[in-house]
Amino acid sequence: MTEHWFSYLPLSRWWLDVIDILLVAFLLYRVMLLLRGTRAVQMAAGLAVIIVVYFAAKALELYTLHWLLGTVLSSLFLLIIIVFQDDIRRVLTQMGQTPFLKTRVKTFQAMEEVAKAASTLAETKTGALMVLEREIGLGDYLESGVPVDGRVTRELLCTIFHPGTPLHDGAVIIRDGRLAGAGCVLPLTTNPDVSKRLGTRHRAAIGVTEHTDAVAVVVSEETGSISVAIAGKITRGIDSGTLRRILHNTFSLEEEERPWWKRRLI
Repeated sequence: MTEHWFSYLPLSRWWLDVIDILLVAFLLYRVMLLLRGTRAVQMAAGLAVIIVVYFAAKALELYTLHWLLGTVLSSLFLLIIIVFQDDIRRVLTQMGQTPFLKTRVKTFQAMEEVAKAASTLAETKTGALMVLEREIGLGDYLESGVPVDGRVTRELLCTIFHPGTPLHDGAVIIRDGRLAGAGCVLPLTTNPDVSKRLGTRHRAAIGVTEHTDAVAVVVSEETGSISVAIAGKITRGIDSGTLRRILHNTFSLEEEERPWWKRRLI
């Protein structure tokens, strides 16, 4: 019935093929984007090696190895689900979100809460390190901490960094306007030009922004001063108003520079 209907529209089948290819390409792109920077990439590479060895064993007539790998790969679909269950859950959750309403509002709300939290923490000289993810994924650093997946609020941030709590020493990472993880370990800068007077939090803030395009906000537990690090450069001694302005300018500029199609689909 469908073929009969398309027989009157000779170009429709061609357009459906194009749409089919574009949808598959978009799906693969989204999966790769979500898996970027996580251990899932290495795990997928490991599975690919097993598959290559399986066919190599068959070609070389290594019957025992071929049988053993064949037994493992016979449950490949189940194996993929087990190994990648966390990533599959995350992919499905994010794909279920409406891209048009996605991150922009949540990101700006999160920035506002970060500025409020920094101000409150500065008043009590409570050390804090808050990292806002941008284009480059922070999946590896998230895996070093504790998953949270909560709404970013001043109260939650202040609670996490309250001295004596288990996660107060690490960094929190904010992804797509959500608090993705806490207690995360970040790389320290090795730049010899960075002042030796800077503590671990400041060095970690500089370090993570040297490796990625993230924005890191630091509150000093010694002086209560607020600092922000972008692209390996740190600006110290700012107030919450200046921090709010820097964050808004940085993310607004990023949004303006992003192509219109990327603004909608990512």
